[in-house]
Parts: sequence; C-alpha cells; structure tokens
Amino acid sequence: MIRQIRHLSAFFLLLLVALLLNASRIQVIDAEEYEDNQANRRKNITRYSAPRGDILVDGEPVTGSRDTGERLRYERTYVNGPLYAPVTGYASQIYGTALLEDAEDDILSGADPRLSLFPLWHALTREREPAGDVHTTIAPAVQRAAADGLGGARGAVVALEPDTGKILALVSSPSYDPEQISGNGDAAVGAWQRLTGAENQPMLNRALRQTYPPGSVFKVVTAAAALEQGVVTDADEPTDTPAPYTLPGTRTDLTNEARGCEDADLRRAMEVSCNTVFAKLGVEAGLDGMVDTAEKFGFNDDGLRVPSRVAASVFDTDMNDAQLALSSIGQYNTAATPLQMAMVASAVADDGRLRKPYLIDRITDSEGDTVAVTRPRTYERTMDSGTAEVLRELMRDVVENGTGTNAALPGAEVGGKTGTAQHGVGNEGIPYAWFISWAQKDGADEPGVAVAVVVEDAAADRADISGGGNAAPIARQVMRAALGL
Repeated sequence: MIRQIRHLSAFFLLLLVALLLNASRIQVIDAEEYEDNQANRRKNITRYSAPRGDILVDGEPVTGSRDTGERLRYERTYVNGPLYAPVTGYASQIYGTALLEDAEDDILSGADPRLSLFPLWHALTREREPAGDVHTTIAPAVQRAAADGLGGARGAVVALEPDTGKILALVSSPSYDPEQISGNGDAAVGAWQRLTGAENQPMLNRALRQTYPPGSVFKVVTAAAALEQGVVTDADEPTDTPAPYTLPGTRTDLTNEARGCEDADLRRAMEVSCNTVFAKLGVEAGLDGMVDTAEKFGFNDDGLRVPSRVAASVFDTDMNDAQLALSSIGQYNTAATPLQMAMVASAVADDGRLRKPYLIDRITDSEGDTVAVTRPRTYERTMDSGTAEVLRELMRDVVENGTGTNAALPGAEVGGKTGTAQHGVGNEGIPYAWFISWAQKDGADEPGVAVAVVVEDAAADRADISGGGNAAPIARQVMRAALGL
C-alpha cells in the first residue's frame, strides 16, 4: 500500500511539474504570441487605459489624449494636425500607427523598458509604465513656412541643419488631420475610407515615402562625380561637349532648353543647366564612378530611418552608356525622395560631410527626465572638401547669375540648383519642379540650412512649370525662416 501511495504521489508531483512548466511556457515563452493575437482584447484595453505620451515641437505638444469614458478609454488628439501629420503620423484605435507614432510606439505607450527603474523586471512582467514623450527636431517657423509655401499644391519640402542632420521641416502636401481616424467609431471608419480613396493621396508622405525623377537637381551629384573622378579639373575649362549630344551607341540626340551649352565649361553648364554637358560628364565619369558617388550621397540605401522608414532613392547599377547619360541628368531610372535631395544639398554645404538625418532630438520619461538623446553622426564623406568648395561656388553662381535667381535672399549667401523633371510615358506627364539649396546667414561661420522642394502640380500649364519659377520661391521662404531673417 505504501509503495502504491509513493508511486501515486510521484505521479501527481510529475503532473504538478508539467502544469507549472506549461504555465511558465504560456506566461513567459509564448506570452508575446498570445499578447499579439487579434482575438486578445485585453492588450488594446490596457493600451488605451492611460493617456498616450506626447510628440513635441520646440517643447510644445502637438499631440494629446482625450478621455472618452469608453472601454478603449483614451483617444489620440492632435494640435495643428495637418501641419504636423507628415512628422507625427497617426495613432488609431482601429488602423494602428504610422511614422513617429509607430517608430516610437513603445515610448509613447509606456511599453519601453527604458521608462522603468528596473528594465529587466519590466521586460519580464511586460507591465506598462507611465508613457514617455518624444521631442522632435522640427522648427515650427520653418515647418509653417514650408507648408505656406506649398499652399496646398501637391509636393513636399524638407529642410536640414547641415552640420548636425537635424530635420527642421518635413512637409507633405496635401495633408490630412490624423485626429479624424483616431477613434473606433463610424466617423473614423468613414474618414479612413475617404482619405485612403482620395485621388490626391493626402496620407502619402511625399517627403519620405515618394520617389521622383530628380531631373536637373541631380546634376549636383554628377558634377561631384566628374570632379572626384578627375574628369573635370577646372570648372572654367571648356568640356568639349557638342550640342546636341548624341547618346552613345544610338542615333538619339539630347538637346538643351538653354542656349550657350556647346563646349560650355562646368560653371556655365551649372548656371543654365545644360543637359548635354552633364550627360557627357556622367559617361566620362563611368558607371562605377557615378554609382560610387551617388551611393555616398545615400542613393540605393534601403535601410535609412529617421526613425520613420524612408523609401530608397535609386541610381541604377547596371546600365549602358546611353542610359547612364540620361541617368546623369536625373532621368531614366534615377529616382529620389525630397529627403534624399536635401541630403545632397546638405553634404555640399557641410564641406562634403553628410550627416545622418534625424527627427528625434531626445526622449523623456513621464517625469521629464531624459531617457535618450540623439547625437549627430556622419553618414558618409561624400566628396573631398575641395570638391565641396567648388560645388558651393557653382551653386552660388546658379542663384546669382543663373536659373535660381528667385531663391536669392538678402542677408544671406545662397547656393542652389533648379530642376524640371520629365516623367510619364513619352514624358507626357506634367513635369515636376525641383529646387535644392543651402543658405548661410551673413556673418555666420557655416551654412545654417539645406532645403529640397518638389512641386507636382497637375493643375498647372506644362509650359509654366520650372524649378526656378515654382520651387525656388518656396525654398527662399523656408531658408528665410530657418535663418531668422
């Protein structure tokens, strides 16, 4: 009998151990799987049971939380929602999160272990802490100037601080109010359907997620490659370029909108934007030379985060010489985000150093104590400082004597490059108007801002589209605000 009791006790002990192991597996090993299961409502109830942390611009919250008294208690609110939507994104009880609301969701929802005094215990228990706040690098006056400059036209503006990589403005137009989709009622569903179905795509972040043919603003990259590869050693020496220029291996002639491009030197070619000169220089720099320079500026990088995901800008790595010629003037398969082209202008402004762009200045906990700070980091040395000096001089000439005179700014030294990018089948689409620039306030030691503007206004007359006419005045407003002029 005693033997049987011992066997039975051992059996029950084994069952108890198995039960404890299974409970541990469910609560520890499989906890995340159960927590993320769509049928688990407890996660959402917990998530919205407390106010969400705020996203701040210049120390002021541009987000908030409203107590609805419902089961999903706190609903996201936004201050100047359309102005800052390209920065904040949205936090919706139905549709999830986007942009900063998504990239920093753990901080804003209180799930990040860094918000706890005991991070390891927090990671084990998965308890939520009081939410933290995200302080952005956005300068409100610069953001407003960019939005006002676009005036509702389709397009985007990005402004960077060259010596740090801080994003001072990030505007996409048209925009939307993310508060309309915050809740979980019929109004939020209707707003989502209206916004996602709109022809003008207000929820598309054109500054970060849309790539465009950069057209002639890409000629800054081609000029850098030509100088770095030794194809051009003197910006005032003739380039021996015919006009028109026959694309290598074809009978197709490339022409110019401007006059005076035949055998033009690099300075003249930049001032009036000679297609023929830059196409020929790109071919002479070679595919490897052009790819190397483009990638140093950030092209072909599909891992760029700010911390929101950025669409990869593209410079093809497998082309014949005719295709390379067109790519060197920002056409063929070449495509860039506005952020990418702001990075190009920024690298020129910062003596050839390209800083990694970023949107978050610091993160604080619920008590206002700093949890993390973003330090400026060099993304890449794009070119020799001597090359950058030549490019700054050439871009100044564009604004003083060339196609970019509309960007001239009293009280500052400005360098820029215009672009009018063709697109569509047979180039039948309304051209995109581009302008990239940098500005240095009189008396300052270094440039204070780099800007990229693209305007895709389908309502405009094709003949009236130009980077100098449509985009440069917007850049001037942004630069003026950034420099405090």
